[in-house]
Amino acid sequence: MMTVTEKQRQQQAELQKKLWSIANDLRGNMDASEFRNYILGLIFYRFLSEKMEEEVEGLLKEDKLTFDQAWMDQELREALSEELITRIGYFIEPEFLYSSLVSDIEAGKFDIEQLSKAINKVEESTLGTTSEDDFVHLFSDMDLTSNRLGNNVSNRTKLISKVMLNLADLPFVHSDMEIDMLGDAYEYMIGQFAATAGKKAGEFYTPQQVSKLLAEIVTTDKEDLRSVYDPTCGSGSLLLRVGRLAHVRHYYGQEYNSTTYNLARMNMLLHDVNFKAFSIENGDTLEEPAFPDEKFDAIVANPPYSAKWSADPSFLEDERFSNYGKLAPKSKADFAFVQHMIHHLDDEGTMAVVLPHGVLFRGAAEGVIRKYLIEEKNYLDAIIGLPANIFFGTSIPTTILVFKKSRQTENVLFIDASQSFEKGKNQNHMSDEDVDKILETYRNREVIDKYSYVATREEIEENEYNLNIPRYVDTFEEEEPVDIKALHEEIKEINKEIAEAEASLLEMLDELEGDEDGMALIEATKEVFRR
Repeated sequence: MMTVTEKQRQQQAELQKKLWSIANDLRGNMDASEFRNYILGLIFYRFLSEKMEEEVEGLLKEDKLTFDQAWMDQELREALSEELITRIGYFIEPEFLYSSLVSDIEAGKFDIEQLSKAINKVEESTLGTTSEDDFVHLFSDMDLTSNRLGNNVSNRTKLISKVMLNLADLPFVHSDMEIDMLGDAYEYMIGQFAATAGKKAGEFYTPQQVSKLLAEIVTTDKEDLRSVYDPTCGSGSLLLRVGRLAHVRHYYGQEYNSTTYNLARMNMLLHDVNFKAFSIENGDTLEEPAFPDEKFDAIVANPPYSAKWSADPSFLEDERFSNYGKLAPKSKADFAFVQHMIHHLDDEGTMAVVLPHGVLFRGAAEGVIRKYLIEEKNYLDAIIGLPANIFFGTSIPTTILVFKKSRQTENVLFIDASQSFEKGKNQNHMSDEDVDKILETYRNREVIDKYSYVATREEIEENEYNLNIPRYVDTFEEEEPVDIKALHEEIKEINKEIAEAEASLLEMLDELEGDEDGMALIEATKEVFRR
């Protein structure tokens, strides 16, 4: 008999497969990153619609009224709208429900303008309410007037109708499928689109095994978190991963790319995070931080590697950077992100960030910042070297830096997991066993030959605060010494075998003399020996 978990996994796999099939069948010549905005937007709109229908059904259960009947009553309409805004942050009128639009498609009465009006109505319903910031411009990347969908309204309507009908056949909310299964399927789609998006992929998606590593690290020995923060949150997958491992009371994130910012808000809602429980803002984290006065229990991040930033001298007066005496260089903002996150980390919090290996050994200003974090503050807890080619859009090896403000030791754990991967066709992958070994080593602060090492402050000082992992974890494999005498005997034996083979061949050739074909073979063989 199939268990509930097995059944859910099967449903999940089936849903993922169907969603990706729909995406591939219907996007035509459109670039995957463009079509992503439409199919994910429509999945989200259907989710919002069915989520609201469930809420309405519960509210009207005792009155034994349908949504349409209640909406006809002005007093009930106002009461319903007010209650829905309080509970889920928005409302959708009956005629604009996803199910209503699908019925219109099937009846041949639908055009794309109805969908455009419907999504605008969702945003309008939140204006002036506490949920406005979480819904405003949420569908702005789903341009229903774009010629990429078709060169006229009729063609655009035809394509969008196909997508909506295909999505309508999938089991979402009104089934025994758990909400997280839809959220996970949505995240699967984000990952699939990332795999086809080339260099841009890193902007919005962190591979699941890396997400798991970061989340497990910051939730070690913690089941309840007041807050978790990601200053470059992409589609929000890292934040949500933390939420799977601990009870998170509030999620905070900031994202520079507006399209990805919309994905993050959708992703939160699709994972049933109430609009009151997350604050995701759009903007440049370093130049315009969204939460200047907040301190967070946990911080996770996969910022853009070696990005450019202004490095304006005025930042030396900014409390995020002022104590270090140096700013990260204009051409490499890696340490600027670290300084920003350190500033926002609570005294009892843990921070885990993925960065390029250069942060471990580059000199000048970065060397000064690195030394300050270790010598003056003692915040650096661990360094974990990851394999190359595990991220979308870049093949470079990366490293996880773990920081804590309240450390009970001055040593630093180094883990070299650069060889812990399974080779894939286009990308390498870390297995569950690889991830578990890293976590076990981190939590136990184990020293494992050719894998991990706990370095003292004195050793780091001797290396002039250069944190390059090979300086601490020796992975050199000595070759076995060569036995010269045995090698000489082996060569003599080989030469003897060659001489015997030649003698045997010449004997055979002697037997062929006088034969016309044999003479030709003899001449050819002699030519070989001459060469």
